[in-house]
Amino acid sequence: MIRVRAMARADIEDCGRICYEAFHAIATRHSFPPDFPSMQPARELVASLQSHPEFFGVVVESDDRIVGSNFLDERSAIFSVGPVTVAPDVHDTGIGRTLMRAVLDRSIEQHALGVRLVQAAYNTRSMSLYTKLGFQTREPLAAIQGKPLLMRLKGFDVRDAADADVDECNRLCSQVHGHDRGGQLRDAIAHQSAKVVQRDGRITGYTTGIGFFGHSIAVSNDDLMALIASADEFSWSGFLVPLRNAELLRWCFEQGLRVVYMLNLMALGFYQEPRGPFLPSIGY
Repeated sequence: MIRVRAMARADIEDCGRICYEAFHAIATRHSFPPDFPSMQPARELVASLQSHPEFFGVVVESDDRIVGSNFLDERSAIFSVGPVTVAPDVHDTGIGRTLMRAVLDRSIEQHALGVRLVQAAYNTRSMSLYTKLGFQTREPLAAIQGKPLLMRLKGFDVRDAADADVDECNRLCSQVHGHDRGGQLRDAIAHQSAKVVQRDGRITGYTTGIGFFGHSIAVSNDDLMALIASADEFSWSGFLVPLRNAELLRWCFEQGLRVVYMLNLMALGFYQEPRGPFLPSIGY
């Protein structure tokens, strides 16, 4: 007998442990490096999402123990799913589907314009599940890692983003994607991880952080390159680059950066083909 309920603060330890074990098991099974080097970063991630007022967390219990969890990021008109984690000893028992149905039902209740997720391409079982639930693969991605470049590109002024930049950044995002990501941007400004790039005094791109949990939008690839080049770090497991953007990938390789593995951006509901260069986050 399984039970689905909202995640509580008391669940953080169990959910953090399952998150680490689940990602470690699937990555090592396919001979890829795990996204979490130890249990502590997984626990910290779960704790930060559980405590955020605009994230919906859900757990599944079986035989009086938690066997999986999932999150829904509700900060913008497009919601995003994940991380979806299931205890390795109950894989292939329908827990993942139950967790996905819970957040998809929630997105309907909250009138989300669409739902997105990003999944590791080597995890073919999850890709199959998401496809059966109605998601469509929209963008193959490369996870890029390496040492920060710590460069400034001539003619591009990169600075910290401020609240006064939000409207202009939202307009850029809407031009490229058909919607803004103002909720994520405001959080990043508050956490001092957001940057904008300017040319001739005009904002031509922004990032909420060059890394798994940040997204970036720009007028041109040169603006994206300026944001990547000036980053102090590539947080978590690096940053994500759409495979269709061969020019940007080529530049990354020329800087000594490397591909670690591939992922898929999947969408349900509203989706506009991108009308400019971008870097997705691990959410979308």
